[in-house]
Amino acid sequence: MQYSEITTQPGKPYPLGATPLPGRVHFGLVSRHATRVWLQLYSDPQARFPEREFELLPELHRTGDVWHIEVQGIGPGAMYLFRVDGPFSPEEGLRFNPYRPLLDPYAKALTGNFTWNLREALAYDHESPRKDLSLRTTGDAGAFPKCIVVDDLFDWQGDRPLNYPLQDCIIYEAHLRGLSCHPSAEVAHPGTYRGVIEMIPYLKELGITSLELLPVHEFDEHEFERYNPETGERLINYWGYNTVAFFAPKGAYAADGALGEQVAEFKEMVRELHKAGIEVILDVVFNHSGEGSELGPTFSFRGIDNPTYYMLEDDRRYYRNFSGTGNTMNCNNPVMRTLIMECLHYWVVDMHVDGFRFDLGSILGRDERGHLLENAPILDRIANDPVLRDTKIIAEAWDAGGAYQVGAFRGRWAEWNDRFRDDLRRYWRGDRNTVAALATRFAGSADLYHAGGRKPFHSINFITSHDGFTLRDLVSYNRKHNEENGEENRDGHNGNFSYNYGHEGETEDPEIRALRLRQMKNLMGSLLLSLGTPMILSGDEFGRTQGGNNNAYCQNNAISWNDYRLGVDYGELFRFTRMLIALRKRHPVFTRPEFYTGLDNSRSTRNDIDWFDSGGGRMDWAKNASCLAIYIDGTEIERHANREDDDFYIMFNASREEEPFSVPDPPEGLRWVRVIDTSKEPPGDFCEPGLEEGLPPELEISLQGRSLVVLRTAPDIDEE
Repeated sequence: MQYSEITTQPGKPYPLGATPLPGRVHFGLVSRHATRVWLQLYSDPQARFPEREFELLPELHRTGDVWHIEVQGIGPGAMYLFRVDGPFSPEEGLRFNPYRPLLDPYAKALTGNFTWNLREALAYDHESPRKDLSLRTTGDAGAFPKCIVVDDLFDWQGDRPLNYPLQDCIIYEAHLRGLSCHPSAEVAHPGTYRGVIEMIPYLKELGITSLELLPVHEFDEHEFERYNPETGERLINYWGYNTVAFFAPKGAYAADGALGEQVAEFKEMVRELHKAGIEVILDVVFNHSGEGSELGPTFSFRGIDNPTYYMLEDDRRYYRNFSGTGNTMNCNNPVMRTLIMECLHYWVVDMHVDGFRFDLGSILGRDERGHLLENAPILDRIANDPVLRDTKIIAEAWDAGGAYQVGAFRGRWAEWNDRFRDDLRRYWRGDRNTVAALATRFAGSADLYHAGGRKPFHSINFITSHDGFTLRDLVSYNRKHNEENGEENRDGHNGNFSYNYGHEGETEDPEIRALRLRQMKNLMGSLLLSLGTPMILSGDEFGRTQGGNNNAYCQNNAISWNDYRLGVDYGELFRFTRMLIALRKRHPVFTRPEFYTGLDNSRSTRNDIDWFDSGGGRMDWAKNASCLAIYIDGTEIERHANREDDDFYIMFNASREEEPFSVPDPPEGLRWVRVIDTSKEPPGDFCEPGLEEGLPPELEISLQGRSLVVLRTAPDIDEE
């Protein structure tokens, strides 16, 4: 793009970012401490220097802390950067460098598909013994991305966010690349937004409602130089938890180029997923940026107004590090609050996403000194914002600074419930004194959410996530195996509550393999039948393995990708998971929006939930039991779903030994049929509706060790 016949006008303080208007583009940038600002226009993505540059004069182009200019004669597709000058005093937290090009925090697209040169992005002389206290006086944008002016016009074909009620959702957490990159996915556009579109038939067959994507906002995947010590392969930032531009979808995920095409391709992906009835939830990382510590690169925030955007230590040269990545965004500063809200509005209004999962969400509750606030402004604003009223908001309710707030978020915030993860893992591993915890988690974690006025669906229940073992590795390894990450196995969690059942890693032993498959079914069944909102890790439905790696953040290869051929080994697991999802959707007892009371609310002579031991007696929670049976009254659900449901009797046996279970009499005119028995071979492990096995008259079932059995009521044969 050439910039020959253009003129400028002062513009106005809003909107921020680059906004195309008829025949012109308006630019706005916030910096309180800047003394001079320049807008640069580039004609080529790899250009070292701008073709045109305009200085924004304080007396003409500044209103309060907002610098603004309107450029006539350019439009969508124009490439631009800023330069910003001001005090260079790192000891006071001010790090202006007028020589360095800077990204617009509101940029909606960046040029991509090339390797950023991080050394060139340093604002200090890396050879100087003073390091970040030195000022680098050269500026070269050749290996630096450029911002792109984006036209938001798109043919949505009437699409709107689906915004399903959270209680009805089954969330599927996936990496956009990992979903379609492996050759076994057999797609034409692997690892891209269009690759996701090609995977829609698979997602529909599985039955999930909501696709939660790991970060798709622009980040530098080549930010560190580390190599696989076994293969020599260059490792990258695969997960993407180091955002550089919060408004910009990652260009490298586009099939047709990264000069703005990524925006339209992302929208196309959302539109087609919505047509298939699948929501899109984005993992957002507002807690820190990809600029790292004081020794990191200067992409944007650091050079625009360091103390506004970041939390600084008392020694203001350094950053408070509640994220574990070297810096922490100052989320409750009004400027950063505004950026977060406008960013969320953009992704909902212009990009049509249905929800957000907030990485290290507790950081959003901290003030600029790092103290946790009683009523954090940004958390309250997100929860009560009128534009986001129907948008899902999910917090990772902890951070790397020691905050742990599971159950403590307020209002309509949902949370990742790691207590569910750990308690269910420990129960099925056979740990002592875990039955009461199992019961609490199965019933919606009222101990965490009821007192705060929230509902069971505010608990995002999960057994596995991207961070940790896959489901198959959870039952195959006693310890992590992260050697291929190049950190000598020091990274990743050590406390996994996993068990290998007699052999570390993969084995051909048929007994161990059968037991592992049964345990995967037990865990998946417990997840999808529990009260709360279930989240499945992509690939767990067919037994994906990472070879024991529980921190595959840097593995853009077969370790992380979905290898759908694994279904040959555990093909029945996919069928089992698909049928579990269908069962959950079919029966509102599993999606009730209110907590159980333990009372007979429907006057059916049965409590809405009851707990029994294997002998059929009331559960004694003081006993160190390995077995539990749960009676759920289906008639009571009429108050919540406008229709009655079947009753269910669910039996758990985490011990190694076979255990006889007494089963209560079914209601008059009904009989018990066996829906699930994880100890049986397919198809007996999960029976199709209407083909379930009737229970013998003696109403006793023998549960094999480490197995789960589900019964439901059906019309008695003699009554039909």
